[in-house]
Amino acid sequence: MASADKIEIEVCYARPDTQLILPVKVEADCTIEEAIVHSGILEEFPEIDLTATKVGVFGKLAKLNGNLRPGDRIEIYRPLIADPKEVRRKRAAEGKQMKKGGGAAPGVDKKGADKKDADKKEDDKKPAG
Repeated sequence: MASADKIEIEVCYARPDTQLILPVKVEADCTIEEAIVHSGILEEFPEIDLTATKVGVFGKLAKLNGNLRPGDRIEIYRPLIADPKEVRRKRAAEGKQMKKGGGAAPGVDKKGADKKDADKKEDDKKPAG
């Protein structure tokens, strides 16, 4: 391809309060990093640090020196606020604590049987009279 050939791509970034998708025409041999810089999105969101931020194309992680194809959407990812594994561990630990100290629900004996059903069975065993 000649360097004069241009392709159309999109560069996008989102924060909780706003999102931006920029359509951009870049050289066909442009890298992901060059396309991001060319898009002007770094001026719009100065918090983006390409040395520390992960990027991807259509949801798949990509390297900054990766090549682009016509129609690609470059996504700039924000760092996670909380580690998903740690959140699951915490949730699981809270659930275990509830089970250990919770005791039986009102109206249910320790074996899990409903007390009303147990009383009814006892009444059935007594002779009528």
